[in-house]
Amino acid sequence: MRRRHFLGMAPAALGLGALLPASAGAQNASKTIRIGYQKSSTLLTILKANGTLEKRLAPLGTTLSWHEFTSGLPLLEALNVGGVDLSADVADTVPVFAQAAGARLVYVAQESPSPSAQAIVVHTDSPLRRVSDLRGRKLAVTKAAGVHYLLIASLEKAGLKFSDVEAAYLSPADGRAAFERGSVDAWVTWDPFLAGVQRQSQVRILADGRGVADYQRYYLAAASFAQARPEVLQVVFDELKKTGTQAKQQPAQTAAFLAPLWGLDAETIALANSRRSYEVRAVRPEALGEQQRIADAFFAAGLLPKKVNTSDVAIWTPGQA
Repeated sequence: MRRRHFLGMAPAALGLGALLPASAGAQNASKTIRIGYQKSSTLLTILKANGTLEKRLAPLGTTLSWHEFTSGLPLLEALNVGGVDLSADVADTVPVFAQAAGARLVYVAQESPSPSAQAIVVHTDSPLRRVSDLRGRKLAVTKAAGVHYLLIASLEKAGLKFSDVEAAYLSPADGRAAFERGSVDAWVTWDPFLAGVQRQSQVRILADGRGVADYQRYYLAAASFAQARPEVLQVVFDELKKTGTQAKQQPAQTAAFLAPLWGLDAETIALANSRRSYEVRAVRPEALGEQQRIADAFFAAGLLPKKVNTSDVAIWTPGQA
């Protein structure tokens, strides 16, 4: 069955066996589930600290191992080569790069848009006042992260091309260091890194994602794992949804809980969390329109080796385990 055909049967949930050899599922029916996450993976950070998933999954005869990554692209590379089974939320751009590389991934869930949770920042005394002023300037940005598309889309809206700026591909930590020592003119980053630099340095937001980039974060699984363990995906989905609702209903408590885990003060975390939706929902094929716009923008900028059809992807459906 072709993946495009599978999409038309999304309500039938995991018809993934038709996409994979039978041995793939057996190989991934391991008792230990490996979860990859980032510092910005708020909901899974909370679940990890509380041991919630371990408790819920114990009756299924499973244990968990946790693996932290600095950004989304190496996380999905690990997912693609079998280093982890499940991925915490990654920016909407990351699956596009993974698709271009031929990764066999499954969308498990998404968080609804959080456009102001990523931004282009400059120093308070910077002469840069609008995005069009970035022409010829050097910017720190994390490759394949949501901010990568934010930069491309913001430049396009301002009448510029990606080639009109000099992009320095840096991790969030290195990007901030380069920005604070003046090695770059602007830094394109996301929360909680954005909130951290806002509270600890003299900066100003040049532009954020509102009206430009929705910034929807996605949870993914390796295709072979999704075929073998749909009951695990259901548990993870249910707990993510519940935790996201609680995080928004109890912002102060959530910030205080995360502070020692992230090594940030609660006020910084509260600011970051105020810009994230944390609304976990099922992924629907018809809602992948921005994914296609992202793919087309990256291809036009020469950042993807080939065109990507974002509808050519497997989607897991909750309630069908």
